[in-house]
Amino acid sequence: MSLPIALGGHDVIGQARTGTGKTYAFGVAMLQRVGKPRKNRKKPRGLVVVPTRELALQVTEDLLVAGGKLGSRILTVYGGRAYEPQIESLKQGVDVIVGTPGRLLDLVNQKHLDLSQVSMLVLDEADRMLDLGFLPDIERIMKLIPAERQTMLFSATMPGEIVTLSRRYLSRPTHVRAENADADSDSPSKTTQFVWRVHRMDKIEILGRALQCEGRGLTMVFCETKRACDMVSEQLRERGFASAAVHGDLGQSQREQALRAFRNGKVDVLVATDVAARGIDIDDVTHVVNYDCPQDDKTYVHRIGRTGRAGRTGVAVTFVEWEDLARWKVANNALGLDFAEPVETYSTSPHIYTALGIPEGTKGVLPRANRSRAGLDAERIEDLGETGRHRSRRGDEREERKDREERKERPSRGRQRRRTRGGQTLGAEETPLAPDTAPARALPEPEPVHEEPALDMPVLDIPVHDVPLRDVPAQEAPVHDIPVQLAPAEAPVTVTRRVARRRVAPVEGDVLAPGTVAAPAVRRVRRGANRAALSGALSDVAPDTPVADTGDWDDYDEGYDEMPEAPEAPRAVIPRPEPERIIPSSPFMVVFRSPDLASEDEEVAPSAASEVKQRRRPPQRGRRG
Repeated sequence: MSLPIALGGHDVIGQARTGTGKTYAFGVAMLQRVGKPRKNRKKPRGLVVVPTRELALQVTEDLLVAGGKLGSRILTVYGGRAYEPQIESLKQGVDVIVGTPGRLLDLVNQKHLDLSQVSMLVLDEADRMLDLGFLPDIERIMKLIPAERQTMLFSATMPGEIVTLSRRYLSRPTHVRAENADADSDSPSKTTQFVWRVHRMDKIEILGRALQCEGRGLTMVFCETKRACDMVSEQLRERGFASAAVHGDLGQSQREQALRAFRNGKVDVLVATDVAARGIDIDDVTHVVNYDCPQDDKTYVHRIGRTGRAGRTGVAVTFVEWEDLARWKVANNALGLDFAEPVETYSTSPHIYTALGIPEGTKGVLPRANRSRAGLDAERIEDLGETGRHRSRRGDEREERKDREERKERPSRGRQRRRTRGGQTLGAEETPLAPDTAPARALPEPEPVHEEPALDMPVLDIPVHDVPLRDVPAQEAPVHDIPVQLAPAEAPVTVTRRVARRRVAPVEGDVLAPGTVAAPAVRRVRRGANRAALSGALSDVAPDTPVADTGDWDDYDEGYDEMPEAPEAPRAVIPRPEPERIIPSSPFMVVFRSPDLASEDEEVAPSAASEVKQRRRPPQRGRRG
């Protein structure tokens, strides 16, 4: 219907269902008006703007088929690919450009693309192109195109506000809507729709059983977020299904690899966001599953439009969670469907098996005998000259696996080691060692111990009293007040710095040799301090007088010397007053009393309220005499 109007050079707003051939509706008219290519004409005459990269590739393929006899030069321009091939094709000359807004503006800014001779502009999926996200870019592109042009808008859904907005850029457009209400009311729908109310934790199990229904071919599963796509694709892969993910976080080469594997049959389940719901035409898509509830009625129409195309039949299953029920009712009323109250469904519900034709006893895991798909890894990934890093979880796993394989194949290199000591190379170790042999680590030699001269202290053996250290403090038993009893002298005992002992005050009953004095009480000190300590403690004793060891000794670790122990000053113990006990009159009463921390001499600080009240008070004037 729109082809004669488009060939006449009029502006067109085309609206038709998905799969009815909207691409040929504007493609044939554009190729006819552009005509055969000429050598002296290098600037493009036709421009097709699409929202996604996948749709750009599909439109280009359809235009190449339609203009094969004419030999029209058609170039695809989109992000994710290297600039050099696209710039080289622009220098050679093109007739029609199909691209996304971002890359088109980049090439215009780099002075590689000139849109001054474009006479025909097409906005495919116009409702998405004129949305708030793409509208600024579309306005910039339209300013670069001559005002005398033909503009056509095509989409499956065309809301009223989009039609009103599009009239700003079109000149007396003709709105063509390819729909026959009488015929559609009599003929049954080509797509069988099921809407079930499910639980979030049970959706993956229902999906695993639904993918084993009879007569299932290629299947598309739509999720709301990119992370949900990765999660669902990974879980399906663990259950034995050949699945792949397509979303915006994937590199362009990964997205094209997944679509090629899906078209070639190596992958039969494609998990995608709404990026693949716009205009993607893949044959033999028999089932569409809305894993997440669509946002509105237009999204639902584009999703289920991937199946039942060009007169074929298909099945569409929609999962609606409890929190999405209100949103689904709005879309249901807008489309006039009969699923205002979806049936509550679980993975064990009998109506799943009867509605989809699932064999009895089927579980959510695909049997090994039915795993015949090659998978995503069997499809070759194309090098598109991407500079960004793959941000997909699956892509990171492949990169890590590839790095591990390269490390395994890399030959090991031996290292030659030499042992040195004090900067001199040892002769026995100069020969190179084997790669797997590591030299033994030489243990450090012990440092020589400097022995200090021992301090001879002639003492007598004293009977050891079992007295605790805390019971007899040194200051309570002075040395000169202790009565002693003489005993025959014996050989003196030598005390070195390697024996560290602590001596307590002598007690009654200790015996001294004739002509000796009692040594004072000592405490533990670091080694090297015994000489100065003992010399200071015995300064009042004659040099030739032997020193007797009196009192009790405790053995301690080696490395400590002996030093007189300083008496501790007595401490006064102040009794702590007990708090006042408050006895309530009733056992169910709780009494709290805050302590008064202020003394009688201190003044109570004014509160904030009293200070504000004082500032607001007017000053008092003096009385006149």
